[in-house]
Amino acid sequence: MKLATLCYIQNDDKTLLLHRIKKENDVHKGLWIGLGGKLENGESPEDCVIREIKEESGLTIKNPKLRGIMTFPKFKDNEDWYVFLYTANEFHGEIIESNEGDLKWVENNKVLDMPTWEGDLIFLKWLLENKGMFSAKFVYENKKLMDYEVTFH
Repeated sequence: MKLATLCYIQNDDKTLLLHRIKKENDVHKGLWIGLGGKLENGESPEDCVIREIKEESGLTIKNPKLRGIMTFPKFKDNEDWYVFLYTANEFHGEIIESNEGDLKWVENNKVLDMPTWEGDLIFLKWLLENKGMFSAKFVYENKKLMDYEVTFH
């Protein structure tokens, strides 16, 4: 089981997305996604998301808001992934060049037009509509979304 964070930084009517084009053998290659990564030993999800955002973008976020907890059974390397989903709109610093791809502020009305995972389009819509806290499970086979379940809290 892998524990990870994912965060969408929002500023005015834009969301920061990462176009994953720089890593070899990247399961996310060519897709536009949020920022995040795996929890390290002893980290809370908040510690992780703050560290990952700093490493991947150069930005320091404050008060990340937990928006959802997602399960991705057998997503990568036949392992289950549990992802804490955050948004953040308080930050400082300058965007740096990411070693994973190109960072871009995308207008919120264009976010759902960007090529990404089918499941991401579903939960991004919930984020953009401010649907509230949720727990969800997204089941993929061969990079295709087969099913999903959600409970809003």
